[in-house]
Amino acid sequence: MTAPLPLSPDALADRLAELLSRLPPEPGATSLRVAVDGPELPGAPGTTGPQVLADAVAERLPTLSRPAVVVPAEGFYRPASLRLEHGRTDPDARYSDWLDAAALAREVLDRCGPRGTGEHLPALWDLERDRAARAEYRPAPAGGVLLVPGSLLQGLGLAFDVVVHLRVSPAARRRRAPADRAWELPAFDRYDDEVDPMALADAVVLADHAARPALFLQGRLSVS
Repeated sequence: MTAPLPLSPDALADRLAELLSRLPPEPGATSLRVAVDGPELPGAPGTTGPQVLADAVAERLPTLSRPAVVVPAEGFYRPASLRLEHGRTDPDARYSDWLDAAALAREVLDRCGPRGTGEHLPALWDLERDRAARAEYRPAPAGGVLLVPGSLLQGLGLAFDVVVHLRVSPAARRRRAPADRAWELPAFDRYDDEVDPMALADAVVLADHAARPALFLQGRLSVS
């Protein structure tokens, strides 16, 4: 494990893109499959939320000769009838019932991995309209990087080659969460307790202060 390195949001994206550009996909795989895991919370300009960070890294990778694509995990949330079966503010459902992990594996990660078809589905479900997205399969970035930003992605057996975890402490989550989303906080507390996402990740971004992240490396990225 490296010591935490303070970085600006732009420098963080630069550093992660550089590190990922050095890692090839698994033998027989089309793309390197990368999770960008963490809570999406309001922050200052340049926030280090999973979607913003994944987009920033993907923008930089082509300049390092690695094509990239971003496939948000939200596109694989279950329909509202299943996701909200126990109400709109059930933290246990938020923890275990929102993401269709099997669909994300089947339609994205397995297809881009060893013996996969070399394509991916950009989304399965349209959350805004609550209906099938009717998206068509697209080629995965050959020899490139597929980034999946989202929350609560670890501990599900998903075949990620690299995991970047945005660590926001419980106190910072409570400070930054809007009042209408405070009901989600117990799901992230449970995630910390049951999964220990910091220990599993290859890179941890300390993101209590959105505009002042710090990065430390472990696992595969610490030797890249």
